[in-house]
Amino acid sequence: MDKKRIGQIKEQFDLVIHSDETANIEFWFARELMPLLGYERWENFDKAIARAIESCETSGIEVSDHFREVTKMIETGKGAHRPVRDYMMTRYACFLVAQNGDPKKEEIAFAQSYFAVQTRKQELIEERIALIERTEARGRLRESEKRLSQNIYERGVDDAGFGRIRSKGDQALFGGRTTQEMKSHLGVKDNRPLADFLPTLTIAAKNLATEITNYNVEEKDLQGEQAITGEHVQNNLSVREMLGQRGIKPEELPPSEDIKKLERRVKSQEKKLAAHAGRLPELKDVRNNDDK
Repeated sequence: MDKKRIGQIKEQFDLVIHSDETANIEFWFARELMPLLGYERWENFDKAIARAIESCETSGIEVSDHFREVTKMIETGKGAHRPVRDYMMTRYACFLVAQNGDPKKEEIAFAQSYFAVQTRKQELIEERIALIERTEARGRLRESEKRLSQNIYERGVDDAGFGRIRSKGDQALFGGRTTQEMKSHLGVKDNRPLADFLPTLTIAAKNLATEITNYNVEEKDLQGEQAITGEHVQNNLSVREMLGQRGIKPEELPPSEDIKKLERRVKSQEKKLAAHAGRLPELKDVRNNDDK
């Protein structure tokens, strides 16, 4: 997600913030947040809220501090009004809703970082989004490599053979440098996966090549280490060529921070979020002090 798009979405989210000066807390109403999270139907959004409430309960946190059911009157046409269910939600509650929303929605990906960061500064939101994108890319690579391992095992290749195939793929992607040479180049310890220190772009490149290998191994029913190695090498060479056309050499990109440290940082931020989000004020106070 680029900075311009992040800025545009952030402006929309900022517009629906409510605050209570007495309780010194920011909160949101679910029905105002719903379209910003990419939902059109309340029935679908209500399911995400229900999952979020369940997550809150499972964590041992008082639900009423963060979620409060309220009734609102909406206009139905010709001046008529009818009551509808809504929720007041703290920043922590909104974060849980985003966590339990549809991950395919761009707005959900943004919201997970927007509500996790205890500030409205766009640069910090951008930083967390980039962090999440990298961890998600790493997760996709783990899954595609796991699938490749299963595919080649079914076709007569053992674990040692899988290691050789993956290493040959790395050598093709990194312009002749082996996995071990790339580890030395980037200062990665021998007992750590190279991918844990690669930038998002390189992780995505490795994943693309691996996904293509999986597809062709299955579609062509390739058998044996030699055939699968040739396929994987060719796919990595093709991905390298594509990057080269844009002036990018994967082996020359600087290393990124250890992804394990980033994952621990994310978890730490999320654990602190409930305490820092505050508690919802009494409903009567909200009606008197409701302020955007």
